[in-house]
Parts: sequence; C-alpha cells; structure tokens
Amino acid sequence: MVRTVAAAAAWLAAVLTAPALTVATFNLENYTLADRMVDGVFRQAYPKPEAEQAALIRVVAGIAPDILAVQEMGGPPYLEEFRRALERAGQDFPFAVVLEGPDPDRHVAVLAKLPFREVRRHARVPVTYFGREEAVKRGVLEVSFATAAGDLTLFVVHLKSKRTERPDDPEGAILRAREAEAVRDLVLTRHPDPRRARFIVCGDWNDTPNTRPVRALQKRGETVVGEILRATDSRGETWTQFYRAAELYSRFDYLLVSPALRPHVAGGRALIWDGDGSGAGSDHRPVYLRLEFAAGAP
Repeated sequence: MVRTVAAAAAWLAAVLTAPALTVATFNLENYTLADRMVDGVFRQAYPKPEAEQAALIRVVAGIAPDILAVQEMGGPPYLEEFRRALERAGQDFPFAVVLEGPDPDRHVAVLAKLPFREVRRHARVPVTYFGREEAVKRGVLEVSFATAAGDLTLFVVHLKSKRTERPDDPEGAILRAREAEAVRDLVLTRHPDPRRARFIVCGDWNDTPNTRPVRALQKRGETVVGEILRATDSRGETWTQFYRAAELYSRFDYLLVSPALRPHVAGGRALIWDGDGSGAGSDHRPVYLRLEFAAGAP
C-alpha cells in the first residue's frame, strides 16, 4: 500500500491527468509451492526456482505496465515477494491484491502503480455442474481505477484447466464453459450495458478462440459483452501458451474490452511479449495493451 495519505493523493492526481495506461495479463506458472522438475530432479512442494523468478521480473520490466493482472499466484506472502522483486527492478507497484478462491493453491491477483478505486473479491461464483452446485475454481477478482476518462474496471479470470477430472467431461470442457457463462453473467450484473461501461475481462481462459467458453465470454444473446483484441508478437505470431509435453502452441490468454472502452485502445490491438525473459519463467507469454485517454473523453 502507499505509505502516506499525501503520497496517495499525489498518485491519484497524476493518474487523473495521465494520457495513457498500459494493462497486462500474465500467467506466472506456479508462483507458489508446487511439484516440479528442478535441474532434472523431481521435487515435491518446491518453490519457483530463482532463475524462473528472475525471468518473470525481466518480462514485467520490459512491458512496464501500470496495471498487471496475474494468474497462478500463491497466497499473500508470495504476492508480496513478487511485488518487492519488481520494486528492486524499478517497477514499483504500491497497490496489490490477491483473491484466494476455492482453489487452495493458485490464485488471481492484481498489482498496480495507481490506487484502487474499489476492490471486489468474488470468491464464490456459483456454477451448476452435472446437477451439483459448485463454484468458479479461482473466483473472479474485480478491481476498478479512476482514469482521465472515468472509471476503468478489470475482471481477472483463470478458467478451469484442460485436465480431465471425470470421464464424462473430457479436458474439463463442460465445466470450463459453465465457468465462462457464470463469469459473463457476473460481468453483466455489474455492467448491464457494456456500451456505457469501460471494463476489461482478462486472464488465462485455457481454451482457444473458437471454443464455447471463449465465445460465451464475448456475448449473451444479443448483448455484446466485449471484443477480444487481436494480439501478436514482434514476428506476427499469436500463441500465448506452450504445452511442453505435446510441443503444442496455443492462444489461451486474452484481453476482452467493452464496447465503450474499445475506442481508447491504442492501435486497436494488443501485443504479446516475446522479448527478454519470454519462455524462461513461464509456459505463458503475457498479453498487453495501451489505453489512451483525454480528460473529458466520452
């Protein structure tokens, strides 16, 4: 948190006159205790290796976002460790929040260089799955900020993985679709008319663009929730996740912007980071965009 009331006031004044903001989403790949291979040896409940942590820091420093949404974060001590490492690298995020949802190990979080206007932790977003009442596994973290053009809201989402947990739902496709629909409905409850609201739905959705979960997040009936921004790296490639076991490249990570926010997206598109640190700290690559505002803009 910001150290003093005066510092918070100065930050807010700077934000309200800032002409642009950079927003990024990044799956950090198990920034917590996890079973993993380390130097060719299988380790149980082992922390993320220092070399991988350092690579993550280089990636974030290269993008230099104002707002960073992350997935697969551990609990608050891990978030604070990550925040301090970024600060040492010249990326100071005084504002940070983690949502500890039903998944006991992997969480979503937001780090920001500007103060939160509001934080809502939707830890139990209900879904019906084969007749049982369950919840979106990582919940939904909702944070909002004051900007030069009005409030900006971020919904951070990490949908069910492709791991098959019951034979009648291969790769968890049904549960992932149910989660996506529940998230969409939550967003529309918070913003019934996306044409008048500035928001981003972002994160690792664990599915490709043409699938039911990804389609569900964009539209309900005739109501358009938002548009997924086209994103490419410096070579024009669109993949954001590399599945090592199958040597498979996929697009799993997204930035969806509401109709009211769409005109503020610089260049009308997003970018995928493939610079320093890419591929060394995570099996995902971050996606980021730049928003351009003018005071009093519609």
